[in-house]
Amino acid sequence: PYGPLLAGMAYFIRRLLENTANESFLRRTADTPAAELLRDPQETGRRTPAFKKPTIVRYEFEEPLMNSFENVPNTDFSREPNRRQMTAALEQARAALGRDIPLLINGERVTTGQWKESLNPSRPKEVVARVVQADAAAVDRAVKAAAEAFTSWRRVPPDERAQALFRLAGVLEKRRFELAAWQALECGKPWREADADVSEAIDYCNYYGKEMVRLAARPRSRAIPGEQNEYFYAPRGVVAVISPWNFPLAIPAGLIAASVVTGNTVVFKPAGPAEVVGAKLAEMCGEAGIPRGVVNFLAGPGNVVGELLAKHPQVMTVAFTGSREVGLRIYRLIAEAPASRPALKRFIPEMGGKNAIIIDSDADLDEAIKAVMHGAFGYAGQKCSACSRVIVLDAAHDRFMERLIESVRSAGVGPADNPATSIPPVIDRKAFDSIRGYIEQGKKEARCVLEVDASGPTKEHGGYYIGPVIFDDVPPQARIAQEEIFGPVLVVIRAHSIEEAIEIFNGTDYALTGGIFSRSPGNIEKARAECECGNFYINRKVTGSRPDLQPFGGLKMSGFGARVGGPDYLVQFCDPRTVTENTLRRGFAPSEEVVEALG
Repeated sequence: PYGPLLAGMAYFIRRLLENTANESFLRRTADTPAAELLRDPQETGRRTPAFKKPTIVRYEFEEPLMNSFENVPNTDFSREPNRRQMTAALEQARAALGRDIPLLINGERVTTGQWKESLNPSRPKEVVARVVQADAAAVDRAVKAAAEAFTSWRRVPPDERAQALFRLAGVLEKRRFELAAWQALECGKPWREADADVSEAIDYCNYYGKEMVRLAARPRSRAIPGEQNEYFYAPRGVVAVISPWNFPLAIPAGLIAASVVTGNTVVFKPAGPAEVVGAKLAEMCGEAGIPRGVVNFLAGPGNVVGELLAKHPQVMTVAFTGSREVGLRIYRLIAEAPASRPALKRFIPEMGGKNAIIIDSDADLDEAIKAVMHGAFGYAGQKCSACSRVIVLDAAHDRFMERLIESVRSAGVGPADNPATSIPPVIDRKAFDSIRGYIEQGKKEARCVLEVDASGPTKEHGGYYIGPVIFDDVPPQARIAQEEIFGPVLVVIRAHSIEEAIEIFNGTDYALTGGIFSRSPGNIEKARAECECGNFYINRKVTGSRPDLQPFGGLKMSGFGARVGGPDYLVQFCDPRTVTENTLRRGFAPSEEVVEALG
């Protein structure tokens, strides 16, 4: 054949559809007389009874019930203007490297005399900034500033608090490329990952703003003769937001937005490798018009600043995203009520995951391999939702592995600020050593079928580079199949049946995300019903949830509570209250009908 491939394939498909349709000429020759087939089509149409269109019943809903939220799109870096803007933002960020970043308490810049250098994981000799480290006095000062701001902020009407989030979303959108650039330099996030992080932060602001308006517009009121009952939500007070480094903008933006829009105030402490991005976010809260003291920024070691915040008597809620180890330590700390204020604190955790994808015997391997690659090795596997395990049924195993290995072998390892990079460095030396330890452990427990060499970018840039690693025939109870590695390491486990695959799927302490690739409706329905995880995906990747579309959160040791980006998330930051009023007047309590009759 000659000619363009796409045009030729389009013509072929059109002809295929024409000749296989129920009404096609060739198909009807088997049971239709020739005279009928040769009749004028217009005459045939006139003889055929007119098709009566079905009546469509339309239901009208009240405006507050309608879903008007839309996720913002990510940047299309295939377009030259967008690439130029990102390149310019990286150059501007590099020009500002090495500056001092103070704390932000009650709108004032604060220093303590203690500093820590934030390093670029792609080039660890490159100092991103020097960040002030908080001490006990700074922690106490920040909490007291937040507590004082709470007395006035809690009285701001919900729609005005929502408007503050909408303004913050606008600021984040306006400075999208700047924020993505700082993530690339400080946190090692490649272009698309960093840009998607900004989009998610914007979504949280817009979504929680609209949810607050909806929540406030529908107070629950019940009345009987002589009595009026009202049920509503009230803010709790100071919220300690302790966020991770792997989503340095989206996660803290979501936690801060949920806290602020519900009338609480915040003391925000990001993880050490994301303190510069965290400081940018706190600065933008002020730029959006959020009053002084409502959002305060602290930096410092988690075992010092984080624990002081968790134990502080004026902190009423701790919103935490991070590792299982740290989350459980905070959980124990807040369970002990301080003697100075015996009140129960609330804990809103999201911890780790050991997420799995089941590959059924009839799975679409093209789609499955793409999803596994993205889920396992995107951002070097440094996501709580990353695909860490693949459970493959025997019939698909060999074909799947052959194609997966060849696909992963070509993945590009390099600096995060290079637009061609698929797999960036891991975050720091501690993470590098931990992941290498798991790789060596895996070689004792299973068969290493791929280990991509990352010595080239390591020699050139000196960063913490680890190439993708795949282990096959891994025992389900092996350490590498049970513990969160948080790196570009994938374990593959065989299963003989869908029942065994689901049993393996559920056989860890974690239950965050997971999925299945299958063409079998029965197996899909069985997995949907029996796989234990907060977010289950069918025939798609297990990472990349979006607010409103896929509310996110885990079960078991991955966390508890309402789902991030979901319709019931905000109530966690509130105390439900009931107010009952006796409306009797001089011994007579008229019903509504009597009042209407009296005019």
